[in-house]
Amino acid sequence: MFVRIVKMTFKPENVTSFEKLFQVNQHKIRASEGCSLLELYQDENQKNIFFTYSYWDHPDFLEAYRTSELFKGIWAKTKVLFSEKPQAWSVAKKVTLT
Repeated sequence: MFVRIVKMTFKPENVTSFEKLFQVNQHKIRASEGCSLLELYQDENQKNIFFTYSYWDHPDFLEAYRTSELFKGIWAKTKVLFSEKPQAWSVAKKVTLT
């Protein structure tokens, strides 16, 4: 399992715009080939900080999404809302306890 974690910090006045943008596109992102899970988290203390966790069957599927027209369109609308440069990590899932 390949996991992509992205931390995004938005200008406070842009939080609602981001939430609407994510709501409109979340099912399209999740339907991307090789994407098996998509989650959005919001920081409890700093409400303008969000994290996405997306699970991919293989890094190639993430790369295909990142070069897709879908991603380019979403990213163009998202990046103008940031107050800080986003951070991203690609990690291998090792253990899950339920």
